[in-house]
Amino acid sequence: MGPAEHGPPPPPRLGLRANWRQFTLLVVINGFVGSMVGLERATLPLLAEHDFALASRTAILSFIVSFGIVKALTNLIAGVAGDRLGRRYVLIAGWLVWLPVPILIMVAPSWDWVVFANVLLGINQGLCWSTTVIMKIDLVGPARRGLALGLNEAAGYLAVSAAALASGYLAAAHGLRPAPYLLGIGFALAGLALSAGFARESHGHARYESHLVDAAAGGPGVPARRPAFLHVLLLTSWRERALSAASQAGLVNNLNDGMAWGLLPLLFAGAGLPVDQIGLLAAVYPGVWGVTQLGTGALSDRLGRKGMIVAGMWVQAGAIFLLIARPGFEPWLIALALLGLGTALVYPTLLAVVSDVAHPAWRASAVGVYRLWRDSGYAVGALLAGSLADRLGVTWAIGVIGALTFVAGLVVLTRMYETLPPKPSSTGAPTGPEGVETRVSTPWL
Repeated sequence: MGPAEHGPPPPPRLGLRANWRQFTLLVVINGFVGSMVGLERATLPLLAEHDFALASRTAILSFIVSFGIVKALTNLIAGVAGDRLGRRYVLIAGWLVWLPVPILIMVAPSWDWVVFANVLLGINQGLCWSTTVIMKIDLVGPARRGLALGLNEAAGYLAVSAAALASGYLAAAHGLRPAPYLLGIGFALAGLALSAGFARESHGHARYESHLVDAAAGGPGVPARRPAFLHVLLLTSWRERALSAASQAGLVNNLNDGMAWGLLPLLFAGAGLPVDQIGLLAAVYPGVWGVTQLGTGALSDRLGRKGMIVAGMWVQAGAIFLLIARPGFEPWLIALALLGLGTALVYPTLLAVVSDVAHPAWRASAVGVYRLWRDSGYAVGALLAGSLADRLGVTWAIGVIGALTFVAGLVVLTRMYETLPPKPSSTGAPTGPEGVETRVSTPWL
């Protein structure tokens, strides 16, 4: 045997170019993950009124509450489990949880079955979407994070849009059940097959990046700082300015997304729009969101994160106010396109902020905490929008959500600092509060 056969294996290579095959596979897998949510966007609120005779807006939005709470908590579990057990196993587990969801909705004799199905959907989304995000961050290293996360989120929300459009047209042609949900079975089987058969573990890439960061900070052999999970929770939720500002902005972003998911189909139906037009409106918002993320994530790598997040929150607020100021199909189409654009400015950029600040040794846990806060916005938004709609009407509920979105942008403006890593000529690894190593400054592609 030659000497090379006894040597250590080569270290992982970081960057989009070096890992494009696995990265592309994960983009495709995340498309299937997003399609699960898209199936419900145009049809489930209408199903609540038509098949189950629910009149209370709070009761109708209960499926979003169950989804949001479970997804938020599962994001936390996915981050910790990904660090301890490996990313690939978490991804496969998420797909197995999804398999009964479309069947439960198709045969549901009561609304409680639909709520339970959305508990399982929340687990699926928390495990699968969080894990594809973490795996892409692992693969690309510190450079081009905005581009990588923009591609990930674009794939997911383009799939949301396509599935919402398809389910709207299927519902118009064949009824609200079962036709739209037959697609979900095929999507789930495809996602599970790709994850189990072709996805590879990426935890080794994160460990290697952690070694490089520690070596840059203190020379070879410096161990990675691995703070206790409670410390990561406190840093991400409040003590670290950029992470906490990102967490509250993510929560409010999904708060208004929960409102759009649950209330807008009812607003459109109340104005007399047919189901196929409601499906089109439900598809425009995530469609614009998905397409423009292809550019906004990469743009944040050049222009910085903070300004894009502030602008995105304020564009969302303006779009929400337009929804109630100018009723009608065409004004609503414009408002939802603007809402998608504002969300695209925010969504991948907030994830990039977390990736910029968190050390690779605890990054997956920080992503999990951020996504805990972000996706709890679904539950908060559904409860707030539903209760306000029942008491004051749908228009007031939408207006309050718009005002909260504007305030969230103001918080980012005053609390967050710019987190974009230094240019390639910089050296060293800057540290965050309390000596915990944070930003990575040695980029590669």
